Amino acid sequence: MAIRGLTYVLLACIANISSASTDFSMTIYTVTSRSISARWSSYVGAHSYRFSATSNAATGQPAFVVFNNRFILGSVSPLLPATLYNVKVEVLDGNGNVLAEAQTQQATAPDVPLNINAYSKTSSSITVNWSAVPKATHYVLKAKAGGSIIETTVNDSSGTLTGLQPYTLYTISVQSSNVGGNSQQSQPIETRTVLAAPVIHSSSPDFKTILVSLEPVPQAVKYSFIIIRSDAVGNKIKKTITSTNTSFTNLDPGVWYTIKAHALDANGIPGDDKIKEQITRPHAPQSVQASLTSDSMSTSLGVVVSWNASEGSTNYIAVPIGKFRILLQNCTSRSTSCVISPIACGTQYNVTVVAFNEAGASDAANATEFTSVPCSPNYIRIQEIRSGNLTVSWSPSPLTDYYTTFVKRDDGLEVMCNTSLTSCYFRSKCGFIYFISVFSYNKAGQCPPGNVLNYTTAPCCPTHVKALFVSSDTIEVKWNPARGAEMYETKAQDASSVVFCNDTSTICTLSGLKCNTIYNMTVYSYSDIRGFNYSCQKKSITTGPCSPSILNITKVNPSTINVLWHQNNRNAMYKVFAFGKAGVRSCNSSGHSCEIADLPCGATFSVSAVATTPEGKSLPSYSLPLETAPCCPNNFSVAQITQSMTNVSWTAAIGAQSYTTVLESSKGQAKCHTGETHCLLGCITCSTNYTVSLSAVSETGLMSVCNYHGYSSSGCCPSAVKLYRLRSNALRVYWHAIAGSVNYIVNVTSNNANFTCSPMSGYTYCDISEIYCGDIYTVTVSPVSIDGSIVTFCPMKMYSVSCSMNSGAMVIYRGKRSLFYNEA
Repeated sequence: MAIRGLTYVLLACIANISSASTDFSMTIYTVTSRSISARWSSYVGAHSYRFSATSNAATGQPAFVVFNNRFILGSVSPLLPATLYNVKVEVLDGNGNVLAEAQTQQATAPDVPLNINAYSKTSSSITVNWSAVPKATHYVLKAKAGGSIIETTVNDSSGTLTGLQPYTLYTISVQSSNVGGNSQQSQPIETRTVLAAPVIHSSSPDFKTILVSLEPVPQAVKYSFIIIRSDAVGNKIKKTITSTNTSFTNLDPGVWYTIKAHALDANGIPGDDKIKEQITRPHAPQSVQASLTSDSMSTSLGVVVSWNASEGSTNYIAVPIGKFRILLQNCTSRSTSCVISPIACGTQYNVTVVAFNEAGASDAANATEFTSVPCSPNYIRIQEIRSGNLTVSWSPSPLTDYYTTFVKRDDGLEVMCNTSLTSCYFRSKCGFIYFISVFSYNKAGQCPPGNVLNYTTAPCCPTHVKALFVSSDTIEVKWNPARGAEMYETKAQDASSVVFCNDTSTICTLSGLKCNTIYNMTVYSYSDIRGFNYSCQKKSITTGPCSPSILNITKVNPSTINVLWHQNNRNAMYKVFAFGKAGVRSCNSSGHSCEIADLPCGATFSVSAVATTPEGKSLPSYSLPLETAPCCPNNFSVAQITQSMTNVSWTAAIGAQSYTTVLESSKGQAKCHTGETHCLLGCITCSTNYTVSLSAVSETGLMSVCNYHGYSSSGCCPSAVKLYRLRSNALRVYWHAIAGSVNYIVNVTSNNANFTCSPMSGYTYCDISEIYCGDIYTVTVSPVSIDGSIVTFCPMKMYSVSCSMNSGAMVIYRGKRSLFYNEA
């Protein structure tokens, strides 16, 4: 601190230094109460240097010193303390002339402090007092012991040096100080620090004793101990002994005590005090009680232990001691209760409590006995010896008074059983999951929850099993969902085969079955846990009828057929169908054949048979083609074109492709085969009765013979037709009949008149009167058929009637030839 103060003064003074020459300078070096030292630069040509200090005060006397040119550092004294001086250094030549100068103002330090007094109250400090020094702004204290120097600066006339060593002799000095610097050190004095405080170790071995031990203090000959309750209640206890160990007894339990100790030297001077707080151990807790926890949220067993508070305790430990004095799980608490968890079930305990504080543990409290709840039963078995009956059994649990078994069904229904035995019996139903818990009880309460077991009964059998669809080879079965079923197996079995269907749905289609066969149908329910329930009832279902097989189709008549089939179903009704453009015809029979009548002619049909049983209809049999004979033409006519040729025509017949027409008599047969609806027949004999038939033929050669009414050919045209002139302008037409007795009609026509005559039967002539001579007549003699029709194809003859009256003669024109005959 003195060096830093001096530096400050020097720097302050340098700022005021002035020089007559820029080549010469001066700096203040040191300042004391009675002297000022300066340092200046060397000046070329200098013979000597004059260093002077002049006080501005009236009482001050100037002082100076002359130095030869070899000196650049000098001091001037004696000066007045705490006085401001004008300090000057002049460069002189050999004649005493001033070559250069430098000056500044500098104050001297205050005077040296007097009446120094020092003493030590602690092992690390010395307090110093002195008389105040005028114009001193602060003081520098120094303590020296060996090579160690402790220094501090204070503003008043007293101060304390700290950081000293205990029981050490120090040399103490004081310097006054101001802006000019520090004074010389005061007259030194010697002072010793007191003994160091001892290090205290304390403990409480029980609830009424505190043990104290000190670490020895060098140079100490005795030790002083004082103990008092920290709350100042009661009296303090004091001991002064030469030993470093002592004890205090009959103290209050769980109470904080303040311990103060110090060492004394040979002069009886006490050293530093050392204070320590020490608490006595707590008293053992009283009124310990234990009970089972009732926390429903906890899954583990616990015991609530409570006790009366023990003064001064910070925390407690409750310890259960089992058989063979085995320490088990404990609990800690800052209050007067705690929960020991988990604890073993089915065990008896002695529970004690120990209180703790900073001193340690109390004695153990008087133990209380506690019996834990019984353990959960083990080896629980669930059996369904008979369907509908569950047996739950378990192994005995120690310390158990009775058991309760809870059985809860997955639909919420719950039942229970109380027993002192190790088994219970319950009714059960199919398709349910049963959740089963077994609890044991004693006076302490219920055992901790054990495992919840579950038992799944076999799935129920499906109900309302019915066939939705039955065909000859397929059965579609539906049923109501079965409780507990995850999958179903449908089995159809006959005498020789089995068909299965597995599905999670409640509908199943069995295909590939035999027709008209009785199957034992069973739907089994299945669950992953219990597998198949094979106790489900069977149901007989018969498949649909087999398709008939038509063996033969026989024509009974043109419109009726007989169908024969293989009878391959039991109790079946058969229906035979003939399908065609002409419509549908059918017949029914429970046998193996039936007849289909009223089949139209000229039609094609597909004939198939269907079997029907109570289970349904079969598929139609394979179809067989059926073709009926063509129809006979509705209209048939025979027209004679010439005496030996007729034209036969008819309407088209359904189903006919060609026709064969036959006119037959005893004299012979006329026949034609055509694809048209008419044909010409030659070689017809006149005046002959014919039988008429027509055969209609289909594409496949089926033929219908159609018989019509007989046909009689026209009468024969007469031959040798001649005219004879009679009297009175009359003519006789004469002819020769060819065969049979036929009536004739005679037509005689000319440009002027037409004449007709019909002779009586059997006559071969006819007379015509009132003809005109000179005309040319066309004469036709035609047979008259029985039905009155007149043959139109007999030949005409032309005659010229002369007006001469030659009886029995005329000129005849035959056809278009000019031949003339005279006939009489």
